[in-house]
Amino acid sequence: MKVVVVGAGLGGLTLAHGLRRAGIEVVVYEREGKQGRPQGISLHFDDRGTAALRACLPPPHVAMAEATMGGPRVQRLLLSEADGRLVVERSHPLDGASGPARPGRQVHRPLLRAVLLTGLEDTVRFGAEFTRFEQRPDGTVRSWFADGSTDTADVLVGADGVGSAVRRQYLPHVRVVDTGKRMLMGATPLRAMAGTGLPELIGHSPANVQAHGMMMAMGVLRFSRPPVAASQEWLPALRSRVVTDAEDYMMWALPVTQELLGSAESPAMVWRRAQEVSAGFHPTLRMVVDNAWPNLTVALRAGLIPPMPAWPAAPVTVIGDAIHVAPGFGGNLAMQDAHRLRDELVQASRGQQSLRAAIGAYEDAMRRDSFPAPDVNGGTPRMVPTPGGSGGSGGSNGAGVGT
Repeated sequence: MKVVVVGAGLGGLTLAHGLRRAGIEVVVYEREGKQGRPQGISLHFDDRGTAALRACLPPPHVAMAEATMGGPRVQRLLLSEADGRLVVERSHPLDGASGPARPGRQVHRPLLRAVLLTGLEDTVRFGAEFTRFEQRPDGTVRSWFADGSTDTADVLVGADGVGSAVRRQYLPHVRVVDTGKRMLMGATPLRAMAGTGLPELIGHSPANVQAHGMMMAMGVLRFSRPPVAASQEWLPALRSRVVTDAEDYMMWALPVTQELLGSAESPAMVWRRAQEVSAGFHPTLRMVVDNAWPNLTVALRAGLIPPMPAWPAAPVTVIGDAIHVAPGFGGNLAMQDAHRLRDELVQASRGQQSLRAAIGAYEDAMRRDSFPAPDVNGGTPRMVPTPGGSGGSGGSNGAGVGT
């Protein structure tokens, strides 16, 4: 069996590792360069992501990833101002009952992606833009790329994000709705917040604060072990500036509308807009934004994919944001998809079930989890990220909200 994966995001790379470990040939095609597209610096990592890591990645990769996560996150805090000080007004457990967030740990997203890329140097093709596919009479799928090259495999997987080119051709009826909401996200070195008391106040927990009709989310990532030391022990093959440059930080997010964001596109422009948006907050919160790394500030679109009827299984399928958009949790769902699809494809490769049955079983489970009962507007929006989480989860072949 051979599998072509379009998109080198968290889901696509997790799937590639899982298939390779099972002896299945896999090639990953990624439109962008090795750095990928900006998706924010943090991810709230829960049991779905952890299970996928442990099932699909080699043990040293798992050890490296887990050693560099932040501390346990079991509650969400709501902050308020009292007598000029920031205080915890109340807390809610991250138990999946009071919201979609589950207990977890904060992860440095670029570092996790660097871990996932390690060992796949001969598997990932960067700068390869997928354009179309064709299902052939012999049951295989041929894929075309912008440079005129092609590849043929038994399975084509679209892991190419919310604007998925694979999904556009395979499931043209699936709509991606741009809600008009945007999320300004950035990160601030923790050393810049020394003496403010804010990192100590929130600990490892995600936190929200509201002021003047605006909301700010934040979270602290203190690496359980310095990434350089962890890589030396567990994954010396990981050689990346992400490892050497990493330091403890505070992530932050500001929900805004497209109208408020305006024409800001570059990281520096988005950072300036974030400073304007946070002008009415407590001085300590303004300090968080003012001292941020400008080049790590991004504006993420928030979209939703309404539930759709089931489609017949075929040797083409999609994972992650390519089929279900979940800002704040997308990385976990994409990796869960990869885990499930890997398991089903392994069974098919061993003759325990047909290929279409394997893909159909994965898609049934994915739809069941991703599209529960629709809301009154006919959609299932997942719009509010857990502080410390970032938006998209897919690869870069289809960035942005599109159809």
